[in-house]
Amino acid sequence: MRFDLKKLLLRGPDHVREEFTADLSGRDWPGYRVSQPVSALFEAWVQGSEVFLELQATAELSGECARCLDPVTQECSLTRSWKVKEHDLAGEDELPVDERGVLDLDELLYQELVLEAPPLLLCSEDCTGLCPVCGRKKSEGCLCQPEEELPAADARLAILKQLLN
Repeated sequence: MRFDLKKLLLRGPDHVREEFTADLSGRDWPGYRVSQPVSALFEAWVQGSEVFLELQATAELSGECARCLDPVTQECSLTRSWKVKEHDLAGEDELPVDERGVLDLDELLYQELVLEAPPLLLCSEDCTGLCPVCGRKKSEGCLCQPEEELPAADARLAILKQLLN
């Protein structure tokens, strides 16, 4: 969806409220997918020589747990606000606005979701992950040796273990 910010600044109306859905499934997502259309609410209003923008959205993220590889679905919600002046439309701004002052709402929504989404999807906060020896889920009762009884690591890597302590 595209929105003409310049037109709003020059001729009004004073307030715009648009509900829309964006299909972002073809975008490149870092470690997860957004296969369902994203529902969003966009509002813009003029006060003097400034335009205030607000974007609210909810997306369903899906992928694999970063620890145990189980399928995970998680909801991600965001609310963002901006203040734009006419001279901001001509320069480099954080908003995806073209040279005519038209804002690409789908691109803005994509950028903000990438920033808002968690860096890793987890099935639960206390997920114990997979056993490094047998590959089974630790929560399912892996029978391998505890970490302390595993063969000693390469002595050259000992400094890394010290850094973790």
